[in-house]
Amino acid sequence: MSAPDSDFRPDLKDPDLYLAHAPHEVFARLRREAPVYWNPEADGAGFWALTRHADIVEASRQPELFSSAHQNGGHRIFNENEVGLTNAGDSGIGIPFISRDPPSHGQYRKFVMPALTPNRLEGIEARISERCARLLDATPLGEPVDIVPLLAAPLPLLTLAELLDVPADTWPKFYDWTNAFVGEDDPDFRQSPEAMAATLGEFFAFTQELFEARRARPGEDIASLLANAEIDGAPIPFGEFVANLILTLVGGNETTRNSISHTLSALAANPEQWDWVREDPDRLKTAAREMVRYASPVMHMRRTATADTEIGGQPIAKGDKVVFWYISGNRDEAVFSDPDRFDLSRASVPHIGFGTGQHVCVGWRLAELQLRVVFRQLALRVKRIEQIGQPRRFRSNFINGLKNLDLRLVPA
Repeated sequence: MSAPDSDFRPDLKDPDLYLAHAPHEVFARLRREAPVYWNPEADGAGFWALTRHADIVEASRQPELFSSAHQNGGHRIFNENEVGLTNAGDSGIGIPFISRDPPSHGQYRKFVMPALTPNRLEGIEARISERCARLLDATPLGEPVDIVPLLAAPLPLLTLAELLDVPADTWPKFYDWTNAFVGEDDPDFRQSPEAMAATLGEFFAFTQELFEARRARPGEDIASLLANAEIDGAPIPFGEFVANLILTLVGGNETTRNSISHTLSALAANPEQWDWVREDPDRLKTAAREMVRYASPVMHMRRTATADTEIGGQPIAKGDKVVFWYISGNRDEAVFSDPDRFDLSRASVPHIGFGTGQHVCVGWRLAELQLRVVFRQLALRVKRIEQIGQPRRFRSNFINGLKNLDLRLVPA
């Protein structure tokens, strides 16, 4: 395995690397020079970074060899079994099913799936479209607006509120909580230990009330399915409900929200793409995959090798951390022609923006549906999208997120 030049040793764990922009040029060079790259850690043993699409897909298909289990460190670069899922230590948060291996992972996953079947979601497209229309009715056209709190954030969170069967006006709390859960490196989201403790206290109070209500009167919503799940005949404890509710909120929000934001920014930079959509909005049926590929809102997931192995020609030792960089795989020149080009007309988009293998996002179809709905609604109202300045980005090596996106939506 070739190594990069001695003067090129990027620290992919450093959240500051992602603060000004997504460092696609760094990942492109790694794909060329060291596609399986050893990244030392100042506070850890280091990790292997997989940057090629093929290597990520291959490793993702071998959960018995590349473990996401909590006891092996979990699914993040930091070791969940040492710092806790939210860095809260003894917070009482259990293990989310994303941090489990088969067969346990599949057992938990199947509890959520009934809430996302076509029958359960019947009519949801119309309801999402109605909510989107109301949000856009309240968005001034032709003048500067920050589209994140007006549209990109509330739309998926309102959908989550429906799926959890909680009041729609809960969405601002969901927004604050999920930012805190994934924003461990961002001072705007983790202002102090005291502020985080207050956030967790508020969230725990909400989840305790929700858990007890769904245990007492279960329905068909996701909260009911999670609260009443049983493993080997035993009800799941409250901590497991908390962990999987966090996973549901983060997974159902961050990907869709940031795909909307990044796509709006890309359409402002590529107005011919917006013209192409507006000529025939039915083209959105296939365009959502390019939106997610280009955005890559979740930048990585981590695994741990359970045995000595090899990937991409590089020996990997048992116990080594291996990090799948989806944001790099989604720009792999071996898979996508002209990968840095935003092209909604791509005929084939085998992106890994929702993960791949057994851990592929359970709600990916719903995420794509929301992308199609929001841009169809925009196509009816907006003839041009103009970006005003550069957005503030999450300080994060995990979420490719935008805190704001100032636009002018020129009315049709």
